[in-house]
Amino acid sequence: MSKELSEADIKAQIARLGDLRAAIATAIVGQDEVVEQLLTGLLAGGHCLLEGVPGLGKTLLVRTLGQALDLRFRRIQFTPDLMPSDILGTEILEEDHGTGKRHFQFQEGPVFTNLLLADELNRTPPKTQAALLEAMQEHTVSYAGVTHSLPAPFFVLATQNPLEQAGTYPLPEAQLDRFLLHVKVAYPSEAEEREILRSTTGSGSASVPAVMDGAAILALQRLAREVHLGDDLLSWINRLVRASRPGPDAPAEVRAWVRWGAGPRAGQALVLCAKARALLHGRFAAARGDIAALAAPVLRHRLLLSFSAEAEGRDADEVVAALLRALPAPSA
Repeated sequence: MSKELSEADIKAQIARLGDLRAAIATAIVGQDEVVEQLLTGLLAGGHCLLEGVPGLGKTLLVRTLGQALDLRFRRIQFTPDLMPSDILGTEILEEDHGTGKRHFQFQEGPVFTNLLLADELNRTPPKTQAALLEAMQEHTVSYAGVTHSLPAPFFVLATQNPLEQAGTYPLPEAQLDRFLLHVKVAYPSEAEEREILRSTTGSGSASVPAVMDGAAILALQRLAREVHLGDDLLSWINRLVRASRPGPDAPAEVRAWVRWGAGPRAGQALVLCAKARALLHGRFAAARGDIAALAAPVLRHRLLLSFSAEAEGRDADEVVAALLRALPAPSA
């Protein structure tokens, strides 16, 4: 347990996560698993990629999170003609009216914020995608030989429509690996969809209170790293990630369906996310259920499927399910 914080301080910080969930629920109907994964990514200090067909509320969800967090929030709508300078910023020529001298001044782009919504990231060409993803990785922007630091916390939530739709530029595997979690947004249940119809077609609109600021988020991110994860669970994560790579010792489904498996960054992500999810549930020790719940969103975008898997209609989630069956969790 943290040496700097008392047990009461830690409990108070964890309680604020309940307030954050409640604030999001004022505008979002259902999608509990999606909200949990987004908050897990926030606490783990990583970025999230949300995928789902249009109209499922991905943009609304990210906007609501931005309102519940008292942070600087910006949105970029990615289009085929968007340029890297539209995201990162550019230099403009300014004149000193006192001396008459001219000089270049860097004007920050929308990436200089705390919470960035990158809407429909796969609608823009690779050059512009790469500009954002470099900033995500380094938390800096380099322009004209000068490095500019991004504010902290810095959290990117990118949305993309399914790649089967026309007019998309699929993210390369190396860039997908920069996202901590790949969150799938599914259709709501019948009861949830009925409530959406009722609550969004009236005259009133939900007001989302701001319940947490940047300092609190940074403190929770530090606290999440101190959550205990036992050696047996660490070894299980290591085995799961290594078993995702085709080889003679890999499960049959991996050998048949996977061309390239997950790298070490996937193991790091699963450890951090398991700790963050435990904290989100008010625990200071990660459990087997945390790892099992996050295995798919951590691994699904880090597995490159084979042609035979695509021909059979298999997806990465089936590979993850096969891994969990072949390598069961260690006993408590």
